[in-house]
Amino acid sequence: MNPDLALLQPYPFEKLAELQQNCQPPKTLVPISLAIGEPKHPTPGFITEAVINHLHGLSVYPTTAGSIELRHTIANWLEQRFQLAGHIDSQTQILPVNGTREALFSFAQAVIDRRESPLVVMPNPFYQIYEGAALLAGAQPYLLDCTDENGFLPDFDAVPASVWARCQLLYLCSPGNPTGAVINAEILTRLIQLAHEYNFIIAADECYSEIYFDEALPPVGLLQAAVAAGYTDLSRCVVFHSLSKRSNAPGLRSGFVAGDAKIISAFLRYRTYHGCAMPPATQSASIAAWSDEAHVAHNRQLYRDKFDAVLEILSPIMDVSQPDAGFYLWAKTPIADTDFSRDLFEQYNVNVLPGRFLARDTKIGNPGLNRIRMALVAPQDECVEAAMRIRDYIESLS
Repeated sequence: MNPDLALLQPYPFEKLAELQQNCQPPKTLVPISLAIGEPKHPTPGFITEAVINHLHGLSVYPTTAGSIELRHTIANWLEQRFQLAGHIDSQTQILPVNGTREALFSFAQAVIDRRESPLVVMPNPFYQIYEGAALLAGAQPYLLDCTDENGFLPDFDAVPASVWARCQLLYLCSPGNPTGAVINAEILTRLIQLAHEYNFIIAADECYSEIYFDEALPPVGLLQAAVAAGYTDLSRCVVFHSLSKRSNAPGLRSGFVAGDAKIISAFLRYRTYHGCAMPPATQSASIAAWSDEAHVAHNRQLYRDKFDAVLEILSPIMDVSQPDAGFYLWAKTPIADTDFSRDLFEQYNVNVLPGRFLARDTKIGNPGLNRIRMALVAPQDECVEAAMRIRDYIESLS
């Protein structure tokens, strides 16, 4: 067996299941889960219909690069959403993927040179795929703590030059999971400059970019910052986007990678051997989804309404506030996050994820301690009911 498999920690939901192993929540209360970030809004019917109407494509092997029409559609979406001024080539700079989770993982396997004692720099807390990808690529994760003191963003200025010199890959997550923090254009530009100076790649996970609260202020993207700063070839920049959150289609397993043509070409070669071409029916449904913005705007409104309703209930009794973007609340707990999560489940049948399960210990401690992640993905009435139970639980503590 690959010895690096032993380096992988249990996934957060495995830890949560172990934490709750002996709990017996009240059967009189309907269970409500805010633990898993799985969108629960209905998948738009036109996406479902596109899958059904194109099942005849099952008789054909799809290409790893995807259809010309799909790549062209994605390029048009990127152009309009991130003002790329024509600096995106659908033929050389876009690659469809079967959900960004598998792409974020396999990307590290393709680009890391394990002979060079590499570092992979990433936020802490983080999406655990980044850590696993780094370890199985033969690299060492280097964690940048995201705390309330720095607006839940990594302090990139505090990273020593010696770390940047060993860095081969920088994972960004903006809007962040679990914090919802958005990295601004100024910081992104500085990171692109560092990537060129120290010869590393930026992999920007932008899967939550289409869930935000002000229609006039969508989160800036890495490619957008690159073009604005004059890096029109998008060199050393790669972004990852998904239909899971944007279009409430997590089961479609559809996303894309876009950016530096040389890197995309190498990643395509890797994926050709990996055998992960997107099925034709999924490609057709993806074309339909990326071509429509009305359902995305409606989706954002549903989340706005839920945040307003839940925060009205919780903010008077809990240290919690609306994030910059995304669908998570990253709230402080009055007691240890694991105790809070376990007891809330056992007494009120509500599931939330302890913050420490999403982070790792560093010299400052664990930045997830005494925080919980709440995913406002359930219907609004369930989110409101969960918030009322959480309020009752917190009041019972005092």
